[in-house]
Amino acid sequence: MLPNLTFVHSLLLFATAFIAGGLNAVAGGGSFITFPTLIFTGVPPIAANATNNTALWTAAIASAGAYRQDLGIERRDFIVLCSVSLVGGVIGSVALLYTSPDMFKKLTPYLLLLATVVFTFGEPFKKWLQRQSQNTSPESVPLFNLALAQLAIAIYGGFFGAGLGILMLATLTFLGIKSIHTMNAFKAFLGSCVNGIAIIPFIFAGVIAWHQAILMAVGGSLGGYLSAHYARKLEPHLIRKFVIIVAFSMTIYFFVQGNR
Repeated sequence: MLPNLTFVHSLLLFATAFIAGGLNAVAGGGSFITFPTLIFTGVPPIAANATNNTALWTAAIASAGAYRQDLGIERRDFIVLCSVSLVGGVIGSVALLYTSPDMFKKLTPYLLLLATVVFTFGEPFKKWLQRQSQNTSPESVPLFNLALAQLAIAIYGGFFGAGLGILMLATLTFLGIKSIHTMNAFKAFLGSCVNGIAIIPFIFAGVIAWHQAILMAVGGSLGGYLSAHYARKLEPHLIRKFVIIVAFSMTIYFFVQGNR
């Protein structure tokens, strides 16, 4: 049973989505704020995950559109990785729906911990991957292997999703892509595929809290749009530190709650 949306909860969800939209535009990690907020306002964990996915998908679409001119990818690679992203997104979302609420509640702190670790070490990992790509030819890693890796990442994205972007960068680096703008463009597009297709099973299952999702989609879009104007004045590494503190705090909180 989904909770009624009170005025106070509406303000809280809009504000956190606004902040998350700005964080995603500058440094990423918005889900570490929006997902726990949905749970705090009474939305069950599985519904919170589905609602969060739906709300932030709007921002992912906007990012993909903004990067479309940088999407210089071979047609074969583009089709294969988009296809496996769609398949993986469906598998992950269906797996979530077949996971019992109690089991997902127990998994939540571990999923948050995984996403937190990925986010924390994502920036140095991305720099290492970029250095590796200078010595890696596109032919050195078969596309079939990359497709399998992307399938696994997409399944994770459909099931939970936080930290998805960092994981996808690894796959894209081994395509031999040299431009970080091209990598970000492809990452944004694949992410929109994973999150977008995952919404379909969620709709049929009726687990999306639509009032919350729409409110957060508006807040997240506004936050992302306005942050683009002020992004040059912000220090991304300071934003990342803030997100990491929040992420570890939320992870510890859910571990403590799970042990009660």
